[in-house]
Amino acid sequence: MLIALIAKDKTDALQTRLDNRPAHVDYLKSTGLVSQAGPLLDGDDMIGSLVILDVKDMAAAQDWVDNDPYAKAGLFESVELIPWKKVI
Repeated sequence: MLIALIAKDKTDALQTRLDNRPAHVDYLKSTGLVSQAGPLLDGDDMIGSLVILDVKDMAAAQDWVDNDPYAKAGLFESVELIPWKKVI
């Protein structure tokens, strides 16, 4: 099942994002569950993340989120996991 992970960063958390970005990108590449991913932007500033996960169920998506280096670093103000259907 496809799950859209929409995470918004805490205010003034850009340095936390930058400090943990290499580990986060490695995690994205290593799990084999990421269909698409990229930062949410406000102008040129990264303010969150959009990740499309291809997982067996919502529990697997939550487990993925819990182990993301960004989440472990306390970057996110909010995280939503929403079932998603690819049309195009």
